[in-house]
Amino acid sequence: MRILVLGGTRFLGHAVAAEAVGRGHDVVCAARGESGAAPEGARLVVVDRDVEDGLAPLAGERFDAVVDVATISHEWVRRALAAFGADAAHWTFVSSISVYRDTGSAPGGIDDPVHEPRAEHGSREKMADDPDSYGAIKVASEQTVREVVGGRELIVRAGLITGPGDVFDRLGYWVQRIAAGGRVVVPDTDQRVQHIDVRDLAAWIVGSAETGTTGTYDAIGPHVPLLDLLAEIATTLDADVEFVRVDPAKLAELEVAPWAGPHSLPLWLPDTYANTTARDAAPVIAAGLAPRPFAETVTAVLANERALGLDRARVAGMTRAEEAAILDAL
Repeated sequence: MRILVLGGTRFLGHAVAAEAVGRGHDVVCAARGESGAAPEGARLVVVDRDVEDGLAPLAGERFDAVVDVATISHEWVRRALAAFGADAAHWTFVSSISVYRDTGSAPGGIDDPVHEPRAEHGSREKMADDPDSYGAIKVASEQTVREVVGGRELIVRAGLITGPGDVFDRLGYWVQRIAAGGRVVVPDTDQRVQHIDVRDLAAWIVGSAETGTTGTYDAIGPHVPLLDLLAEIATTLDADVEFVRVDPAKLAELEVAPWAGPHSLPLWLPDTYANTTARDAAPVIAAGLAPRPFAETVTAVLANERALGLDRARVAGMTRAEEAAILDAL
């Protein structure tokens, strides 16, 4: 198959392209090329999706399958569909579980209400401040994909993606912190969390293109209690740690942020977002997504953290000094 990966130079896009190359496909990655290189064996074509004719370097090329990992722009999606939607036999659009409006109640299904669509171009900064806007852009993009390639589309509503190549300090924060040992501040919560290893998600996406799998799926692994997941990290790494459980109200009083950003505890969410990380993975697993043992992901994440630099400035989590101040305050 000839496969076009719109992206392909970082994290999920790179993993998809590498998986497709490994299966013997002819792979083209279309990206600015500023975030990294395409995998060995794939061809990188430099494009600029911010401009109307930004895909012109690919003019005249035809592909059996397209995988679009567009993050923040409905216009990117529209232009790609206009260029390649008529010919591609299979179209994968990577959406997000942020499309759902109800983030707080019991886990729902793929037919849960979604945000009102917004056909606009966002920014990473805006998405961080307004996750509902991100979800609304994804909803608009999903709708356009269905309108143009109806019946040939795979809509992948991804949740937390982990594994090698992740630079967002989500699971990585916890793995490196627990590996270091000592007293570790954790939220005292029964919140559930779920993730999918980027390699498993990439394998499913490429396999779905090969088999012609279509439909809309929440692309996540089974959910588990957050504290159980942290304990499993400690067991996997044989880490000498003491988890210091802190009431979420006390964390808020100490200005510890949930989920991401500076002075935060990644993966922890307020109760109003409980449904975001506790969705039903059974349909996507039945469709072929095969999550690997968590210990394999933990090992790969720790290697990734060491390669990036354990002492680097992080986009999420707490420094050891900040954590020490929390412990002193308790």
